[in-house]
Amino acid sequence: MSLLENIHGPRDLDGLSPDQLTQLAEEIRTFLIGEVSKTGGHLGPNLGVVELTMAVHRVFDSPRDAIVFDTGHQSYVHKLLTGRHDFSHLREKGGLAGYPQRSESVHDIVESSHASSSLSWADGISRAFQMTGQNDRYVVAIVGDGALTGGMTWEALNNISDDNSRKLVIIVNDNGRSYAPTIGGMARFLSDVRTRRTYRNLDNASRRVFGLFGPPGRALHRGLRGGMRGFLSRFTNNEALYSNLDIKYVGPVHGHDEQAIEAALRQAKNYSAPVIVHVITQKGKGFEPAMLDAADQFHAVGHIDSETGEPIGGASGPSWTSVFSDEIVKLADADPTIVGITAAMLIPTGLDKFAAKYPGRVLDVGIAEQHAVTSAAGLAFGGMHPVVALYATFINRAFDQVLMDVALHRAGVTFVLDRAGITGPDGPSHHGMWDLAILQVVPDIRLSAPRDSTRLREELGEAVAVTNAPTVVRFSKGNVGKEIEAARRTADGVDVLREAPHRDVLIVTVGPMAELGLQVADRLAAQGIGATVIDPRWVVPVSQSVIELAAQHRLVVSIEDGIRVGGIGTRIRQDLRAAGVDTALTELGLPDQFIDHASRAEILEQVGLTPQAIARDVVAQVLGSKIPVARPLEDEPADRRA
Repeated sequence: MSLLENIHGPRDLDGLSPDQLTQLAEEIRTFLIGEVSKTGGHLGPNLGVVELTMAVHRVFDSPRDAIVFDTGHQSYVHKLLTGRHDFSHLREKGGLAGYPQRSESVHDIVESSHASSSLSWADGISRAFQMTGQNDRYVVAIVGDGALTGGMTWEALNNISDDNSRKLVIIVNDNGRSYAPTIGGMARFLSDVRTRRTYRNLDNASRRVFGLFGPPGRALHRGLRGGMRGFLSRFTNNEALYSNLDIKYVGPVHGHDEQAIEAALRQAKNYSAPVIVHVITQKGKGFEPAMLDAADQFHAVGHIDSETGEPIGGASGPSWTSVFSDEIVKLADADPTIVGITAAMLIPTGLDKFAAKYPGRVLDVGIAEQHAVTSAAGLAFGGMHPVVALYATFINRAFDQVLMDVALHRAGVTFVLDRAGITGPDGPSHHGMWDLAILQVVPDIRLSAPRDSTRLREELGEAVAVTNAPTVVRFSKGNVGKEIEAARRTADGVDVLREAPHRDVLIVTVGPMAELGLQVADRLAAQGIGATVIDPRWVVPVSQSVIELAAQHRLVVSIEDGIRVGGIGTRIRQDLRAAGVDTALTELGLPDQFIDHASRAEILEQVGLTPQAIARDVVAQVLGSKIPVARPLEDEPADRRA
């Protein structure tokens, strides 16, 4: 009989024997491989934390004890152990989220999937428990070794070490990786701990000798391992990293021996003070294709074959990321001053090809976006042209550095923002919908949004040619759509995609919204409304020809995949007023809300960014304002005309 189907909450784990726990771990891995291969999601990280998550829930009492996951992409096992077994619509509309989500369970606390924040959360929660007299409640933070490359982690550790009276357990899930292999001095230190021969040899010898005596011998080995671990942590100075912070250290612990982890966690729990438990795990554990994948060990997958790990289906054509990846290498070939910078996202942002060809010209700084941006300012001062490649959602973390270190110093730095706009299944913290509104307030910044692969290559080349101000190239997740050629280009670089003989409505599209704008124009033309569609290419600053075209039309409609509040439409409105142009303007974009996970198409329909909805709204405005058009609209209800 399946053990997993009878686990409805953490306390259902309490009565399981060691052999049953081993069986349950195997069942969980089988379940995850089977289900995630159908839906896509974060497979490798979750396969690596099965025993660790089981041990946490056996030793601590969630939700009374608060469990905080750093990033949260490794919370699938946690979801299973807290009774959420329906993974059939994982990361789809109405299904389980790919990260912890409070609306799903009282066991989920932190929803943000931005790394290196968990220890600050844990610090705050533990202080609140202390201040309110809840001294019997523990806080457990599960943080990866990759997150230790982020400065916020060390800011939190500095404050946690200031007060040793709180019940706070920090579990370092050390698999030597963030997305790809973890880099930097911290990574080298932990790698030395992981591979230290003294510990490994003694541990293996003990396992072999006592294993000859069957289950009693294995139990004795586990007991001796705890003492051996404590001795070796002193003998080999494993505690050196944390000793000056005055935080107790337990480890290293075998991350796939549930009972060993459990013993270490109980030891940590008994301290009743901040303690670090160092657990060594294998990302992708139990799925051979993942373990053999040196690049990212199946960190995140689409639909795959559950046996071979090979991708199934998927959209055809190049991705936005791959177009950038190829083009940045060509630009670097021609310009030796171009350097790449990323924050633990070398492969996902497409800088891996650049790094392979020019390893000395690409820097991976770890999960440290703030450092990445200010370091880029320094590189620019030294005569280089840095290209900082990040996900759009993560530029939020480095806004101060963009403003005060790059822009204030007029540094020629190019920011390439992948996954801009609606990203879909990863949910609220991963939608790249704030970048246009946030960044356009930066003085002298130039923002571009390519509509297709040709324009991406073109605008990237224009961006790296700017040496005295920050530039931004932002594009979507997934595959590039069809090429959209312009009817003409204005003297200041605005592409006119379609021009009606009679100028009723000017549709200003941002990046990939160009195709949507053309579809709206088709619907309006069927109703006798002339629509001109333009792609400004560089949306900030607003080009003079955009203002001139707006003055020639009766209505302006801007369409963007960023938030409406403070978005590009707002910027155009302000510039029109400053130029004395009184053409009415409608800004269309995303609401200033946190948008739940669903497909991109479902979300765009939800927020009204579809050809039918937009055309209907424009027709209503034309009728309501009595804007004259080339010929009368048909005599039918307004809700049917579009």
